[in-house]
Amino acid sequence: MVSLFQLLFLQQRRSLCTRASPKRWRVKQVNNSNFPESLQEIKDHIAHSDFVAVSMEKTGSPAPPSWHRLLPFDTVETAYLKASLSAHHFQLLQFAVCPFSISDSNTLVAHPYNFLLFPRDELRMGMPSYSFSCQPSSLASMACQGFDFNACINDGISYLSRVQESVAKIRCGTAFPSFCVMKSSSISTVADTVFVERIKSRIKHWRKTCKSSGTSGNKDELINSLRNIVRGSEQLRSRPCLTIDVCSERQVQLIVEMLAEISDDLLPLIIPAKSGSTQAIRVVLANSKEDKDFLERELQNVEEEETKKIRGFREVIDLISASQKPVISHNSLNDCTLIHSKFIAPLPPEVDEFVSSMCTVFPEVLDVNYLIRVIGTKRKVANIPSAISYLNNHFFAPVDVKIPDQGTANEGKSHGINALRLCYLFMKLCSILKVSPYVNESSNKHMAAELEDFVNVFHPCAAADIQEAPVNEDISIWAKNTRKVSIDNVVFLWGFKFGTTAGMLKSLLHASHDIFLGEFDVKLVDKSCAIVVFWQPSLSKQFLDVMNSKEVDGALKDLVSDGMRVTSYQTYKTICRLGLWGMNLAESLESALGGSHSDMKVDSGSKSSEIHWYNDNIINFDDL
Repeated sequence: MVSLFQLLFLQQRRSLCTRASPKRWRVKQVNNSNFPESLQEIKDHIAHSDFVAVSMEKTGSPAPPSWHRLLPFDTVETAYLKASLSAHHFQLLQFAVCPFSISDSNTLVAHPYNFLLFPRDELRMGMPSYSFSCQPSSLASMACQGFDFNACINDGISYLSRVQESVAKIRCGTAFPSFCVMKSSSISTVADTVFVERIKSRIKHWRKTCKSSGTSGNKDELINSLRNIVRGSEQLRSRPCLTIDVCSERQVQLIVEMLAEISDDLLPLIIPAKSGSTQAIRVVLANSKEDKDFLERELQNVEEEETKKIRGFREVIDLISASQKPVISHNSLNDCTLIHSKFIAPLPPEVDEFVSSMCTVFPEVLDVNYLIRVIGTKRKVANIPSAISYLNNHFFAPVDVKIPDQGTANEGKSHGINALRLCYLFMKLCSILKVSPYVNESSNKHMAAELEDFVNVFHPCAAADIQEAPVNEDISIWAKNTRKVSIDNVVFLWGFKFGTTAGMLKSLLHASHDIFLGEFDVKLVDKSCAIVVFWQPSLSKQFLDVMNSKEVDGALKDLVSDGMRVTSYQTYKTICRLGLWGMNLAESLESALGGSHSDMKVDSGSKSSEIHWYNDNIINFDDL
């Protein structure tokens, strides 16, 4: 690992020596040292913004020609499973956030930040995990851009997800005020009454003893200490307290309600157990109701400060979430799965559950990748700068970007600039699509009505929201270079000779059987496997039946004898769901068909049974 980073640093120095330094947009660089002050700044900027653009840099991504990448023929379900795999394997190193507001039709005011991240087990609890994958090409690319890996490791901001935060609080056993305990609505039983009376008698006696010992002058501290030990009394911030063990959440509710009836100077604190339930209630005796209120506020402030330390960078995610502002992304599926897995909770197994959970965090997500597809351009664009260059050359849509001085000490660096570019690209696309992003201040909405049709499209090839995905299997024209096709008309084929091209394979199939006299297409997924699309319904089923029967003859029999095999799209969905991520797609398909997985049924339910088939003239942001 050390030698790898030394190589990256050497390449980084060479790059810095030979690269020119043109005038760049400035991005505030935030690390662990200046994170607290930057947190308050970005909080104000998010509150006064119209949109928030986000961009991430991680330790790797599935690279071509790997079939692990999101491919044109992926359904929403398989695309989500692939994005989940990437989110699980790779680690975030940079998270760029750019709140921006729109002053008029072609002017935006942006406040770009770039946060340096690195997972650090600061609580010594094994969270977050240090285990993650690195892709040398991704790290080398970051080094060429001048990324400082030393600063990232030594001064990167750590974080915990919401689920990890809850676990950390439980493991720490930190007591917190009981204002979050819900009042019971169930009818009291005899056992409840006996329990309440027993605890009430104990607390009244303890309170009376504490009050009397407090007025006696405390002449003998040793005797008072022994009395406290005998009656189980402790001290919390110079106030006597009593710990009561509980066996259920029902007992917690009963004790909290009973304490409110006894006196207004008793403050109950919840002590969590390692299992997540309540272990005990600590009753604190305050000097008065005012003193109780003061202590409660003090404990809440302490809890909030400790929570901020635990959350780390996730505090920024929570600020964006609380603002309910629309989020701009360039690949919403990959970005949101990464955000969910690192900062919210482990990714759910179903895409519908993921969308539902993600919408509670970011209710409105706009994917720039999808907006560019809507334009219908035929040129392949590799990254965001190329997309901006293409739009500048082919469309007249001037955009003025204003960046107020943030007084950053690292203004010469351009790390995290993609979030700022996204703001610029988003405004330009809105102008080209003749969609006004301007939000009326009198409206209660955070986003203009014209943009609602482009919200929460987590699959860049989809024409609708995942939650409203079509179920029909009709083929239709979606854009200039895309055709919809039912997955029932798609088969996977492998076992052909190494070096066979898609054109050669199509010719072999065309001459092998009458099924291929109709219109069909062939494309290579990787060197081992191809996908065949039949444009005439039922032909795919006929082909599968012929291949699985003993009546194979002619040229097709020769292909089968040479090792050619075929399976339906359902097998592909199965290997994605089961995580059979072999190096070659053919190996994974063989594993699914040859093992116990072959009989497993994949429930498609209400999910779309369509994929999108298009030529190579597409816009692709996967290589960022």
